Amino acid sequence: MTRKVIYLLCAFCLWYWLMGGDRDALTAHSPVVEYYQLKIPDSLPPPVYNFKNNPLTKEGIALGRHLFYDPKLSVDSSISCGFCHQQFAGFGHYDHALSHGVLGRTGNRSVPTLFNLIWQKDFMWDGGVNHLDIQPLTPITDENEMGMDLKALIDRLQGNQTYKRLFKAAYGSETVTSERMFKALSQFMATMLSFESKYDSVMRREPGVTFTAEEQGGYRTFMQKCASCHKPPLFTDYSLRNNGLPYLPSMNDVGRMRISNNTADYLKFKVPSLRNVLVSSPYMHDGRFFDIFQVFDMYDHGQEKGNTIDPLVKNGIPLNPKEQRQLYMFLNTLTDKKFLKNQDFSEILITD
Repeated sequence: MTRKVIYLLCAFCLWYWLMGGDRDALTAHSPVVEYYQLKIPDSLPPPVYNFKNNPLTKEGIALGRHLFYDPKLSVDSSISCGFCHQQFAGFGHYDHALSHGVLGRTGNRSVPTLFNLIWQKDFMWDGGVNHLDIQPLTPITDENEMGMDLKALIDRLQGNQTYKRLFKAAYGSETVTSERMFKALSQFMATMLSFESKYDSVMRREPGVTFTAEEQGGYRTFMQKCASCHKPPLFTDYSLRNNGLPYLPSMNDVGRMRISNNTADYLKFKVPSLRNVLVSSPYMHDGRFFDIFQVFDMYDHGQEKGNTIDPLVKNGIPLNPKEQRQLYMFLNTLTDKKFLKNQDFSEILITD
């Protein structure tokens, strides 16, 4: 075999792998799609998500939205992604400390919010998933969440006429694959941007929009005592840290250490974004706090000073009653009411 032929075969194999081993890609015509331009504020850093491998299209987003709200993605057709990720709660789960799943089962952690995901490199509370395109695999297949076998799910969707139409519109053929499904979900979730809060209006110096005296005081306290981890404008640095939250033996959750087996990761969890924080309780990885003032109290006097506690908070965060009240008022300016009511993200009726 000549070197040229070997090079051509290697190039073909690489192309085939990049297509996800999708045999339809070998024969299907390119679909006629309408590309979608995501509007990202100039004040933000570049997204880490690579759209070259999954360009946004209106058809792909529509498919992803349909999948997101369809309970057929769970084993007993009772739980959708949108069941736990509720729009009015910043796509968190407002009334449950822990995630609820199929067959009356309960998960081990609280439901994280979903927005501004294209700046996020790692997912889940322990950072155990490192790409948005494969993040849905965990809840879909977890026995305490959606409990669905992936092959059975592909077969289920392949036999559905609506999905045949939606997949053909997005990808040029009716064939359902896990790669196509996950990328469509990513496209929908990638559009969930939340940058229309009062805080954003103030930072943009929009006419007539200013902080009140209480909000300004809270902003000052936040920048002095909270912003090192919850760094604006995303209000997180996406790091994993031990914030001093006391360990609960009943939960037996050691955080990042559970997947790294490194004792230095003991009780380290992802720093969540504080955007929409006042509408997305409960708080912490186990949802133990339903009131933000309980969080303030924990940092003020309720920490557990373990060996892996983060240096930034090892001495606590003193917050007197005035600072707590003003901090609450500032955090309220991070609520994006337009995002919480945006019809482009709202639940759609699944009729088949």
